[in-house]
Amino acid sequence: MNTPESEPEHVDFIRKIINDDISSGKNDGKVVTRFPPEPNGYLHIGHAKSICLNFGIAAENNGVCHLRFDDTNPEKEDTEYVESIMDDVRWLGFDWGSNLFYASDYFEQLYDWAVQLIKAGKAYVCDLTFDEVREYRGGWNKEGKDSPYRDRSVEENLDLFARMRAGEFKDGEKSLRAKIDMNSSNMNLRDPAMYRIRHQHHHRTGDTWCIYPNYDWAHGQSDSLEGITHSICTLEFEDHRPLYDWYVESLGIHHPQQIEFARLNVTHTLTSKRKLLQLVEGGHVSGWDDPRMPTISGLRRRGYPADAVRDFCAHTGVTKFNGMTELALLELYVRGSLNKTASRAMAILDPLKVVIENYPDDESEMRQAHNNPEDENAGIREMPFGRELYIERADFMEDAPKKFFRLTVGREVRLKNAFFLKCNEVIKDDAGEIIELRCTYDPETSGGKAPDGRKVKGTIHWVSAKHAVDAEVRMYDVLFPEEKAGSAPEGVDWLETLNPSSLIVKNAKVEPSLVGAEVGSSYQFERTGYFCVDKDSSVDSLVFNQTVGLKSGYKPPEKKA
Repeated sequence: MNTPESEPEHVDFIRKIINDDISSGKNDGKVVTRFPPEPNGYLHIGHAKSICLNFGIAAENNGVCHLRFDDTNPEKEDTEYVESIMDDVRWLGFDWGSNLFYASDYFEQLYDWAVQLIKAGKAYVCDLTFDEVREYRGGWNKEGKDSPYRDRSVEENLDLFARMRAGEFKDGEKSLRAKIDMNSSNMNLRDPAMYRIRHQHHHRTGDTWCIYPNYDWAHGQSDSLEGITHSICTLEFEDHRPLYDWYVESLGIHHPQQIEFARLNVTHTLTSKRKLLQLVEGGHVSGWDDPRMPTISGLRRRGYPADAVRDFCAHTGVTKFNGMTELALLELYVRGSLNKTASRAMAILDPLKVVIENYPDDESEMRQAHNNPEDENAGIREMPFGRELYIERADFMEDAPKKFFRLTVGREVRLKNAFFLKCNEVIKDDAGEIIELRCTYDPETSGGKAPDGRKVKGTIHWVSAKHAVDAEVRMYDVLFPEEKAGSAPEGVDWLETLNPSSLIVKNAKVEPSLVGAEVGSSYQFERTGYFCVDKDSSVDSLVFNQTVGLKSGYKPPEKKA
């Protein structure tokens, strides 16, 4: 799938750098990339782009891409997140093979390297509290101030660091900091912390350690240990690159090349792990895989095809400039993929009963319908047709305007894959609500055409009332009506901006062929949209999630003259 198809192929700046490196023989022509998530939450659509980029570049150059968990913060990490991340990467179509790593695999080596920096006079143990460190570091327009512990002797630092590891000190009582430049214009170089004390159980190392490396200390060295050639990350790490460079150069170890690109931002879509966790823990959604969530597991549960997500990520391109991509563009790719692959089905989300008075009582017949007209190998299915049907309530108007081409009193419509139908009478309850339509059909119009040549302008879908199956259909809208999700006016909690109508549940009637449908399978409910079978379904209960509507709201940007 390639939608839209109007843009010419081009080599982005990252691929150009890698192509030049291969041509020059750098790294012996090898390409080794990595995707290094922190296992402190579920991955989202932004991570999908990074996954596709890193694994894709490796595959394009006969290289390898490592999956490495940067698990340096035991307070927020869990094996649940590790397993979900593995599932997400596999679902997107990528395989790390034997190249699965954890930063925690390198804790001993990182400790030894920290000792090496202490011996070189480039790291020291500091007793300042977190708040004091922040005060001493100054600000963008304020010079920093040396810690009073900055000039401790090598011997004292080695002793204190060993005692930190042995568990002699309380959490936060001491830290190990790099000795770089307290007046650097880059705040990351103002004696950053390398280790902090955390008497916390780690999901892999248990209680072996009570000091844990900071992310910035562990990340670059982990890349080095794995022989990463191109360390591809998002723009927020650009200011961290001088620090990573300082560490590997001070240690004299392999130096990966870090290249930054703009992260993927999508309208109406939140990608802050902290805020996503708030949504989950606050009960605002049903979980990390709630179909309204921008998590990869949420997209999967909603029925988004993996190939559509990959194509969308490829289309957004790789640039150095932050921007915003329309959610409607992602939906365009989803719709394009499902149109080719999803089986068709009839489903009535807001049922209105129709009685065909000239159809025999207690009789029915089978009508044939294409499973997918886009796929000649998809075959056909049979649908029961009888005296009583359900149609969509919106497909009938009692006092219809001229341009309403669906069902109204005295006018004919075509029942899809069946006959012409004419409404003769409307039945209402005591409150004036329409509860039933009395109609007649023309048995001579079985092929969708009338022998006398008369034509109808409207076609509506239906299900047999006698054979219809009850189903719960969950209709979704965006969680955040504002394009910039998660933002709120001053004084307003961002959670108050949530869309109260982001989930609407319909009690629908669906054709019997859907009984036993496999969880995750996708269907186009004709004239309505694309839906998939939710994991809440059972043998006795069908539940469908709305994936995307039939019509696109995407408008391609105007090309500059």
